[in-house]
Amino acid sequence: MTPHPLLPDLTAQAEVAAHHRTSTCPCGATVTLADRPDATVVRHADTVAKAHAPDLTPTDLTPRLTTATHLPGILLPPHTPTPVDLHGRLVTFWPYGTPVDPEDPDAAPWEAAATLLARLHRTPAPAPLPPMRGPVKAALAISRLRAAAGTEQTVGREPTTDAEPTTDAESTAGGEPATGTEPTTGTEPTSATKAVLRAWNTLPAWARAETPQPDTTTLCHGDLHLGQLVRHPTPDGPWLLIDVDDLGVGVPAWDLARPAAWYACGLLSPEEWNRFLTAYRAADGPAVPADGDPWPALDIPARALTVQTAARAITKALAEDRLLDEVEQSLVDACDRIAAGD
Repeated sequence: MTPHPLLPDLTAQAEVAAHHRTSTCPCGATVTLADRPDATVVRHADTVAKAHAPDLTPTDLTPRLTTATHLPGILLPPHTPTPVDLHGRLVTFWPYGTPVDPEDPDAAPWEAAATLLARLHRTPAPAPLPPMRGPVKAALAISRLRAAAGTEQTVGREPTTDAEPTTDAESTAGGEPATGTEPTTGTEPTSATKAVLRAWNTLPAWARAETPQPDTTTLCHGDLHLGQLVRHPTPDGPWLLIDVDDLGVGVPAWDLARPAAWYACGLLSPEEWNRFLTAYRAADGPAVPADGDPWPALDIPARALTVQTAARAITKALAEDRLLDEVEQSLVDACDRIAAGD
């Protein structure tokens, strides 16, 4: 991959920021953590610098940064709530935290993630705060699938601030389920596209980002997965949520929907799902009832996340000109069930 042209300047910004937070010249190599069109992230010493999506505005980002600053026990606070403009890109600076270890899935902090979510959902949302962007990201995944598959119809409004690629870090730490390495069986991606679009059309307008969400007061993360947790201070501090780009007010069940969708698709074990759900309820999370069946509250968001994940998987398979692998096929099968009303 060709390095992003902003990377050298962003690295320099991170080095300067780290230097100003230490009494002596900081040590440690500069490491590129992400290099994508929508986000370039580098670490120098104990400082992480992130260049956000090119069309993200201060109006979008600043209220989210301010919220993170005021919730230090839930969200990792930035070094400053004011972004810096670097060649037309907004840049923010953060303390480095120890991420979830992708090589040790048994140690995945499901309880910590659920407890943090419950605390976030119970926190009064500051005003003004934009809507949580989960439905927008789902609509973006569908728009990109349509483009990749050569269809002309668009779904929902076209989101503008997130390229939403799947990274290896997300795949191994909970952003998307990791897929097989030899995708030699399964349906053609173009055929699978029809199932995903049929499932998409069963969702209500709010879940497709076509109308406002029915909840406009609850504070939500918007993109919860295990890759969104770090320990701070490193290496053994408490777990905190990171990445406020999608933070906002909306339907709190959306934050539980990714693990719920994986569980429903057979990609997350019943034990892990139970750990997550039990911890959320124990922390008085408002997204689901305190006891009884949680699925009436989770159904729409879980279906939306299933469709989103399947759309991203098919788009990737189309780009790589291959058949779907076993995990990707399971997502498409779930979309078939959604479309059939099962």
